[in-house]
Amino acid sequence: MTRRQLWIPSCHIHHLLLKDEFTRKRKIMKIRCLNNQDLQRKRLLPLVIGKVDVIYMMQVMLLWVVAFWFIGSWMVPFAAHLAGFSRESLTFRGQALFSLVTDVTEGLAGIVILYRCLSRFRPLPPDWFKFSLKGSWQLDVALGCLMFPLVNRLSQFNLNLLPLLPSTPVTISSVEQSILARDPVAMALYAVVVSVCAPVWEEIVFRGFLLPSLTKYMPVWSAILVSSVVFALAHFNVQRMLPLIFLGVVMGVIFARSRNLLPSMLLHSLWNGFVFLDLMK
Repeated sequence: MTRRQLWIPSCHIHHLLLKDEFTRKRKIMKIRCLNNQDLQRKRLLPLVIGKVDVIYMMQVMLLWVVAFWFIGSWMVPFAAHLAGFSRESLTFRGQALFSLVTDVTEGLAGIVILYRCLSRFRPLPPDWFKFSLKGSWQLDVALGCLMFPLVNRLSQFNLNLLPLLPSTPVTISSVEQSILARDPVAMALYAVVVSVCAPVWEEIVFRGFLLPSLTKYMPVWSAILVSSVVFALAHFNVQRMLPLIFLGVVMGVIFARSRNLLPSMLLHSLWNGFVFLDLMK
């Protein structure tokens, strides 16, 4: 008894081959698409935290704002009063030291708040609050520095758009007074405040915590923009809103590309130093 051979028409064979080739190409395209998405995430996206909900995130930021206000407006002045002096009676150097103590206290309070509030989510992803000298972020920082003249132009545009009211008294800050007096010690203390302390804790809060938390709910570019607006609002200065938003976007992009707080801190420090040196002219 001979084995019956299965006969398949050639047109069916051709159809099966085409179907197999089409399936194979679809798989290749899907793999390439996934690889491109992974590459894009590695280049642009910080890690997305999947645990902090929006209500809790807002509570953390509100707690930080309240602590910032309470320390600067009440706690440190009250401690100075208990020590037997007031800020108004201080010399230029005393006022500079007062500002340094206030800024350091506010920064430490913000870090403690984040540490305590995020303790329930430990262990955090390894890229959260990353601070490293490694990586190819130096060019990004250099390109960011090239934006400084544009930030200055935005500052002037913002001031022309929303000028000070005629009834608003023109005051000279303690920093400007120290610069006018050419007190080297006071100027050095203020330089530490604006170029070291402020960039460190502001970047930890806005780029280290707020920006990656927002990426749970929106695309990374939207998260960068929203965190930049919050960053500008936190400075409580309408006349500087536009340049601060733009600067926040630049620092947010650098952070998102590097997943590293050091580059954004460095750029922030360089910008503050640039403004400080400009005041000294």
